[in-house]
Amino acid sequence: MLTRAIQQIVERRLSTTPAVALLGPRQVGKTTLALAVASSYEGAVVLDMEREADRAAVAQPDLFFPRHRDRLVLLDEVQHAPSLFAALRPEIDAQRRPGRFLLLGSASGDLLRQSSESLAGRVSYVELTPLLAAELAADLGTLQTLWLRGGYPLSYLAADDAAAFQWRQDFVRTFLQRDLPGMGLRVPAETLRRFWTMLAHLQGQLFNASQLALSLGGVSHTTTARYLDTLVDTMMVRRLEPHLANVGKRLVKSPKIYVRDSGLLHALLGIASVRELQGHPVAGPSWEGFVVEQVAAALPAGAQMGFYRTVAGAEIDLVVERGRRKIGIEIKFSSKPKPLRGFWQALQDLGIDRAAVVAPVARAYPLTEGVEVLPVTSVNEWLAEATR
Repeated sequence: MLTRAIQQIVERRLSTTPAVALLGPRQVGKTTLALAVASSYEGAVVLDMEREADRAAVAQPDLFFPRHRDRLVLLDEVQHAPSLFAALRPEIDAQRRPGRFLLLGSASGDLLRQSSESLAGRVSYVELTPLLAAELAADLGTLQTLWLRGGYPLSYLAADDAAAFQWRQDFVRTFLQRDLPGMGLRVPAETLRRFWTMLAHLQGQLFNASQLALSLGGVSHTTTARYLDTLVDTMMVRRLEPHLANVGKRLVKSPKIYVRDSGLLHALLGIASVRELQGHPVAGPSWEGFVVEQVAAALPAGAQMGFYRTVAGAEIDLVVERGRRKIGIEIKFSSKPKPLRGFWQALQDLGIDRAAVVAPVARAYPLTEGVEVLPVTSVNEWLAEATR
C-alpha cells in the first residue's frame, strides 16, 4: 500500500468534525485509504452503496444511524444513495460527536450540490487526487514514470508501460460507458470520448466552446460547455480560470483547459512510452498540466490559483494568491529554463512577491533575485514557505 499524505488530513478532520467527505475520481484509492483510516476506530461500520445488501441496511436511516452513534460509519460510493444526505442532517444535529461519518464519493456536480445543501456546516470536504510527485521518491526516473503513467495507483504500479497503458485505456472506456451513465448523463459514450480527446489535443490552451462545437458537428456551443462541466465535475478535467487583476490592461478572460491526470491525457492521445511522449507535440503542454496538478494539490488553505495573460503578451502560467501575497509560477519543459519577456512583464504588472520556474531539473537554484528554478518535487515545501 502506498502511503498518501492526505491520510493525516482526513484523520485530523475526523478528530474535530462529525462528518468528512472524501471525494475523488474512480479508482484513485479512496476505499483503500478510508479503510486504513477506519482501522483505528473500534467497531467501524463499513457499507458500500453499490451493493444492494448494504443499501438495504440503511433503507431506514432514522433507525439505522441512531443504533451506531458510538461508531464510525463509513459509506462508500455515497453518490448512489443521495437520499441519505437528508437523513444525515438531523442525525448529526442529534449528536455532533467528531468522527461519526466518513463519506466516500466519486465527485459529481449533483453530489456536491446535494451534500452542500443538506450538510452545510456539518461536513468537511477533502479531495483525494491521483498520486503526487511529493508522495514518491524524488529521483528523475520515478518522476518520469509518474508523468508518463499518471497517478492512478493501478496504472503507476503496473508491471510495465504496456500494462499501464492498457489499464488506462480500459479505465477511459469504463468511465464513459458505465460510470457517467450511472450518474445520469445521457450522452453517447463515443461523442464524449471525441470531445475529451479534443480537449487532450488542446491541453493548456484557452477553451473555445464554439470552435469545439464546430469540430464535433451538429451540437451547439452550450452543449460543449455542458460536456466540459461534466468532465470538470467528475475531476477528469481542470478548468483554470484567469486571474483578473485590476492592472489597467486588456486581459484574456477565457479559461484554460487541462486533462488533470497526465496518464489519462497520454492514453487519450495514444502515447504509450516515454520515447513516444518526448517526441510528441503535446510533451510541453503535458508537463505543464502535470505541474499544475502538483501545485493545486499543494495549495495552502485559503489560497486561490489562476493564470495571467494580457492581450499584449504578458503571461504567467500560475498566480497563487493568499491574502495579500501573490506568488508567480512559470512552467518550462527544459533542463535549462529561460522565461520569455512576457513572464518578467507579468511579474511587474501584478507586483508578485515571489516567483519560481518549475522545470525537469534535479535540484533548485536561483535564477535572479526573487526567482528560483525548482524541481517539481520541491513545489510543496517552496509554496508553503512562499505563501506565509
